[in-house]
Formats: sequence, C-alpha cells, structure tokens
Amino acid sequence: MPEIKLTVNEEDAGIRLDLYLAENTPLSRTAIQKLIESGEVRVNGQTSNKKYLINADDAIVFHYEEKVLTDILPQDIPLDIVYEDSDLIVVNKPKDMVVHPAPGSYDGTLVNALMYHCKELSDVNGYYRPGIIHRIDKDTSGLIVCAKNDAAHQFIANQLKDKTCYRKYYAIVSGVIQNNEGQIDAPIGRSEKNRQLMCVTPRNSKQAITNFKVLERYDDSTLLDVSLQTGRTHQIRVHMAYINHSVVNDSKYGKKILDATGQYLHAYFLSFIHPASHERVSFQTEMPEYMKDYIRSKGGNCFG
Repeated sequence: MPEIKLTVNEEDAGIRLDLYLAENTPLSRTAIQKLIESGEVRVNGQTSNKKYLINADDAIVFHYEEKVLTDILPQDIPLDIVYEDSDLIVVNKPKDMVVHPAPGSYDGTLVNALMYHCKELSDVNGYYRPGIIHRIDKDTSGLIVCAKNDAAHQFIANQLKDKTCYRKYYAIVSGVIQNNEGQIDAPIGRSEKNRQLMCVTPRNSKQAITNFKVLERYDDSTLLDVSLQTGRTHQIRVHMAYINHSVVNDSKYGKKILDATGQYLHAYFLSFIHPASHERVSFQTEMPEYMKDYIRSKGGNCFG
C-alpha cells in the first residue's frame, strides 16, 4: 500500500490533524478521518485522533489503499533563482504561484518547477512537498529557500523553529499608521467560523509576534517593513487586519480591494546559517513593480 510521510513545519503548528492531512495529501478529509479512526495514522509512532493539534516537527506516517489520482510531474517553468548550490536553492517566487501541489492544484506550482530544474530535492515533507522547508502564500511574492537534501532541509528547518532564520517583508496596508514602529503580539489559530481562514483567538492558537516599521505614509495607506518573530499561517495578513490596517488588496482579510490579483505583500529579505559552510548568508530582492506602481500613484518614492 502507498505510504505518506510528513514532518510538520513551524507555520502549520496548532492545526487539527485531519485538516492538516486533508490540505497536504491527495485524500479527502472524510477519507483522512476514516484512516485516523481506524488507527492507520501515526504521529510520532503513536495512534492519534482527528482533533489532535499538531506540533512543529511531528512525524506523521500512514498507509492507504486509495490510489493517488494525480502524479506530480516536473514542468519547465521559468524560475527567478537568487542563489543555488549543491545543498539549496533560493528563489524569488512570483505572485500567483502556489508553492506546492494540493487538492485542486497539481501543476504549475513551485514544486513542479523545482523538480524540472533540480536533480534532487529533500523528501522530509513527503511526495507532494519535495524540497519545501517553509511557504509563502500564493498571492505573496518573494524569497523562499528550498533544500536539495534531507540534511540541509533539517538544518534550515531547525533555524525556523529556533527563530534564527530571519525574514522581512514589504507590506502596503490600508489606513495611515501614526506610530513609526510597533509590535503585534496576539495568538493566531484556525477560525471556527471559516476553516479556510486564520484569526486572532485564544482558542486552539499559537503565539504569534509581528514587528513593523513605517517606511512611508500616503493619504489612505502605509508602506511597512515587517519582520516575523514567529511563522504562523497568514501571520502578517491576520495581524494587520487585527489592528484595522489590513494589507491592501487582500481578498480574504482586507478592506481595500483594488482588483483580484492578490495582496501587496513581498518577502524581500531572507537570512540563515548555511548548512555546509555554517556561515550566515543573506539574500534580498527588490520590491515588485506592481507595488512600486501603487506607490508612484500615491506620490511616494520609497521603493525599498
């Protein structure tokens, strides 16, 4: 029988086991729940239940009889490669690209492109997420590091867990923020009203801390430099909405919607200790043109 192995990322911690597996495997949530109830799903070697809230580094393994309907195939998709060596590859992901295959989106992803470009990718996160150590949203552009072998994958994943992998974002948010800098310390968990969304909540949540600095103010919006102390799903988008300064053009959490192209959020900076040299490496990209165009339209001139 086919086997699926998954290792939970820090950003997925706190999600229910059945929901996590439904979002990261080709099986339906009903099929997943049946496997959990039958004792087929093991977390860290032990049987679990569907309501179990997963933790970072949980090792999940299960077998199933249901045939995987869709293979993940290499695709010749152009990549904006910022850095590459025998251990890792750093890519500037464009907006509108999904990071890894999931139900309903099995091609055109970053994984499909990486499989074509790289001879080897780590398999720590299983068949559907080779090489993927962390994620950024489909509608967020910017830097993402992927691993070519399991040792490099685990080395960088540990830095994400220990918060020694540094990430910074450009974010254009609605409204004018008066303070020059600030910190948002509010726990994030899955919304009970809409399971596709995250929210600030004391229930079934994890600590989330976001820091920001104002770079430029406009008549009805603000350009921020945002850094993360934690890595929760949709963290910046949820936290900015929580303080009533949602990311511009965020169709899920926002108020200021310009079009259907996605939020004005760009992961411009990434820094971590290299798994081979053990020296800190840092990478940076420019703000994308669509965000620069917005700033120009507001009379601004801060392009990062």
